Amino acid sequence: MKKVFLPIATLLFTSVIFAQTKSFLDTPYLETSAQVDTLVTPDKIYLNITIQEKDSKGKISVEEQENKMAQRLKALGIDLDKQLVIKDFSSNFKKYFLREKEVLKSKQYSLVVYSGKEVGDVMVALERLDIANAFVEKTEYSKMDELELELKSRAVKKAKQKAVALTKPLGQKVGMAIHILDNSQPYYPRYSQATRMEMDYSVAKQGMEPQPLDIDFEKIKVESMVNVKFALSN
Repeated sequence: MKKVFLPIATLLFTSVIFAQTKSFLDTPYLETSAQVDTLVTPDKIYLNITIQEKDSKGKISVEEQENKMAQRLKALGIDLDKQLVIKDFSSNFKKYFLREKEVLKSKQYSLVVYSGKEVGDVMVALERLDIANAFVEKTEYSKMDELELELKSRAVKKAKQKAVALTKPLGQKVGMAIHILDNSQPYYPRYSQATRMEMDYSVAKQGMEPQPLDIDFEKIKVESMVNVKFALSN
């Protein structure tokens, strides 16, 4: 029979792993879980806007409508360089259909604004320009990463508070955390259905200008959940 000799370094490494594993399993511990959540108001609202060439006697070009829209948006205090982009830059103009040898063009944009009031103001401006194809595409919260980290920290603190409450009647002390599992689900931007937003025309019938909707965007629920094992001592 052949004798197998393992290098001393391998034996020592195996012993260390075994000792660590055995030590972890033999440590008295308490496992708790905690969940925290909060609601935040979206502060980035993306509008999808499409400008189409007018099919009429006095046909209004996409470029003319685009320039008028830009002027109105600037008057509202919108920074076009930062807040307005073309959705499909590789094909600015889409051919919708051919009629009497004339191609009707369209151009699609994404405009980001930062409040429900701004959304209402923009929608009124577009209505006055007879640009009807516009809707809220998605909403976001700009400081989501910082908020998620804060919630994770709060969840861990809550887990420890629960551990202390559970062990206090037993006269035991909660020690260091020996295992932490983050069960939180990542947040993804909320996309909306392409529904056209209507203005209030009841006042228009009385000879007044259409009024923007008083838009109250649904708050975003953000939550964090952790599972923590704490070592116990007498």
